[in-house]
Amino acid sequence: MRENPMADQNLKPELFELNNGTMRVLITNLGCTITSLSVPGKDGKLADVVLGFDSVEPYLKGAAPYFGCIVGRVANRIKDGRFTLNGIEYTLPINKAPNSLHGGHNGFDKKLWEVAEYKKGENPSITFKYHSCDGEEGYPGDVSVTATYMLTSSTTMRLDMEAVAENKATPISLAQHTYWNLAGHNSGNILDHTIQIWANHVTPVDENTIPTGEIVPVKDTPFDFTTEKRVGESIHEVGLGYDHNFVLDCGEEKSAGLKHAAKVKDPSSSRVLNLWTNAAGMQFYTGNYVKGVVGKGDAVYEKHGGLCLETQGFPNAINQPNFPSVVVQPGEKHKHTMLFEFSVE
Repeated sequence: MRENPMADQNLKPELFELNNGTMRVLITNLGCTITSLSVPGKDGKLADVVLGFDSVEPYLKGAAPYFGCIVGRVANRIKDGRFTLNGIEYTLPINKAPNSLHGGHNGFDKKLWEVAEYKKGENPSITFKYHSCDGEEGYPGDVSVTATYMLTSSTTMRLDMEAVAENKATPISLAQHTYWNLAGHNSGNILDHTIQIWANHVTPVDENTIPTGEIVPVKDTPFDFTTEKRVGESIHEVGLGYDHNFVLDCGEEKSAGLKHAAKVKDPSSSRVLNLWTNAAGMQFYTGNYVKGVVGKGDAVYEKHGGLCLETQGFPNAINQPNFPSVVVQPGEKHKHTMLFEFSVE
């Protein structure tokens, strides 16, 4: 059943805490955005490892370049803001010329989500829900979306994103867009972090950051992170920095169909983040466009101040028949799970 659309008038942006005594996460119902995530490093010292703001106001004003939010209906870029599905051409807002990015001008990151469930205790969790209407930002059909963040162990957070296409086939690809800095959000750039990405292939892009359609091996290129490597080691060879979709094709599987996507380590704090997902790709983005953003505690975030590990369907998949399909048929469900495991080593 459609909820009463007037019910949405009562929603206001709020901050919610998930705290299990070891890690602490703050999330707002505006875009299901993680605003703060504190985990221990060596000597047990806590640090907030995500870029963001102290209150919801800057997010409302559009000060954040997608800090911490869930993006949709379709994450990443759609070429020229157009696609054809079942013989009908759809046009989308061009919000990152010449393409449509992260769902358009008012994507899921700008929406106020309803809190469906909020649990405290040893495994605290919060579930947000949102109903996206037929025609919203140019996309076909009604879609019901939920996102559940849960602390599943002392230093592990799980995110389950689900979206049901209610009455029309539609592309759906949700992504979580947190900018991580494992040394602490206010500690400068991430070029000395090391990263390993379980991807033997990458999807190269044209001058407008749209994949060409090719799927090429990373071996002997600056995109080879199949063994642990400094983020900054070859970054000068890729223009402004990394902003590319990696094909997650070689990670070992955990139970429940999640495969190893990435391992990031900060040498100064010894903090490690292992990311597991069921998604086909991951946009590895090194904060190339961040410049002079005044964040939490008046920290100023600059270029490469954080890195994003946006597991996702491939960019522009709706226009690339050789990419895994992101189309969800009526009555079917898109499911995207991410597991963030923090540790010290």
